[in-house]
Amino acid sequence: MPLESPNIGPIDHTEVKSSGFTPLTIPLFRDRWIASTISSVGTWMQDTAGTWLMTSLTASPLLIALMQTAASLPVLLLGLLAGATADIFDRRKLLIFWQTWMLASVGLLAILTFIGYVSPWALLAFTFLLNIGSAMNNPAWQAIVPELVPRELIPDTVSLNAASNNLARAVGPALGGLMVAGFQRVHTGAGSVFALNALSFAGVIWVLVNWKRIPLFKSALPSERIAGSIRSGLRYVRYAPDLQSSLVRAFTYTFFISAIWSLLAVVAKRDLKQGPLGYGILNGSLGLGAVVAATTLHRIRQRFSADQILAASTLYNVVVLLVLAFVRSPSIIIPTLILSGAAWTSTMSTINVSVQLSVPAWVQARALGTYMTTFQGGMAIGAILWGYIAEHTSTPIALTTAACGLLITFPFARRFHILQGPLPDHTPYQWKHPAPQLALDTEPSDGPVRISIEYRVPLENYAEFTSAIHQLRGVRLRDGAIRWGIYRDAIDPKHLNETFVMESWLDYLRSRERITAADETIRARVRALHEHDEPPKTTYQIYAREVADPVREHSPTSDGAP
Repeated sequence: MPLESPNIGPIDHTEVKSSGFTPLTIPLFRDRWIASTISSVGTWMQDTAGTWLMTSLTASPLLIALMQTAASLPVLLLGLLAGATADIFDRRKLLIFWQTWMLASVGLLAILTFIGYVSPWALLAFTFLLNIGSAMNNPAWQAIVPELVPRELIPDTVSLNAASNNLARAVGPALGGLMVAGFQRVHTGAGSVFALNALSFAGVIWVLVNWKRIPLFKSALPSERIAGSIRSGLRYVRYAPDLQSSLVRAFTYTFFISAIWSLLAVVAKRDLKQGPLGYGILNGSLGLGAVVAATTLHRIRQRFSADQILAASTLYNVVVLLVLAFVRSPSIIIPTLILSGAAWTSTMSTINVSVQLSVPAWVQARALGTYMTTFQGGMAIGAILWGYIAEHTSTPIALTTAACGLLITFPFARRFHILQGPLPDHTPYQWKHPAPQLALDTEPSDGPVRISIEYRVPLENYAEFTSAIHQLRGVRLRDGAIRWGIYRDAIDPKHLNETFVMESWLDYLRSRERITAADETIRARVRALHEHDEPPKTTYQIYAREVADPVREHSPTSDGAP
């Protein structure tokens, strides 16, 4: 069935053929990609200039490493909130607000840096403020991808987004280092970089202002409150094994690899005796490798599985950490870092794709927010640990410890597989009958609500039924149930009763909207094993609270399947 894609007309999924660059033929995505690339160049210029400015303000390896923590900690703290807001509110308006927030944060930092009124803690504070905006922006920014391209192009789209970021990473650090080195005062050079970065957000804002958004999923029900949205997102993660595997792989990888990002400036200045340009070249080497990987991932995915890509990247970065710890030759370190950047992008792009393809539209931003929280949590916590070890021992010891940790945890991490087997069909299921109408005089927020379904299952089908019904358990719990159970009648073994509880009638109605085609396949399998002239009997029961008026007595209603 054709998918209506904004501003480009219907796209027939069966006719979509990708060369890896096909998404760039879509005008809206192309405009977004160009604006994002320019903004990312400014961001990576700022990363280099800010970190080098910190090395001129303090000699503490811990404070220098905390620049990575200031960049990562906001996502750790706000990732879930960011995902919840992106699933509740208009993503276009949210993106415009947070892009403006980042422009203002960097603009203020530029002014303070130009006039020389910046301290290590002020630099950390404004870096933190900038990345609050980034943390709140990113889930919505990634969640709009399915609104711009058809589902079949999502892997290539994620790779192109990674190429955009890493093209900026290849060019930005060197440009940032060159600009800082080009001025007599570090403050002047860094301030100039900050000012350019502030301007780079304007292009993204312009694209967003002109975007005529058409959401893929729009609920007819009242919006969830933020707290409830966060709870439902966490509930989904709890009962989604595929998503959990992606999160485990993201955390174990970034926690140890964060040693490269957080200590590279220390290695450049102390061990290699390099200036800001030298540090920018080292940082840019990571970006150059990342660009190469991002533009070739389309072919790599055709030859290797996701698990093989992650395994090769992990083992190679063990070598990279040891090279940074003990080798002092830039001619060896630079090509090593280029391949490390390729390994980094191959891993993170693969995990990002697995997250986007493993969840339906209604929870996508929350899943991405959880992924970013996990990803940046590994970066932030790791940066603190490796910076602390480097300050109290030495940089080689910190890097060697990270290498050993990455190697030791590899057998554990590889048990969590991603992108295995056919992808689930997350197309929303189109119900053939309306929601049941209650006889009770209740509000939609009343609850809890218990839904009870009675099945008749022949003894010879009991094993198959229990296997199917326990798959359905995951569907119920992911979509909003707070409790679930299946019970067999001790007197009549053919009679089984499924019971699940929702917090309110409104939550039950939301769970109906969340059923996907893949979920319906599981539900249909369960119902097919019910053998009776009538379909399974379903009752809906709302918690009976004590009331003063004895006249208000009601009974449960019955209707079709939930």
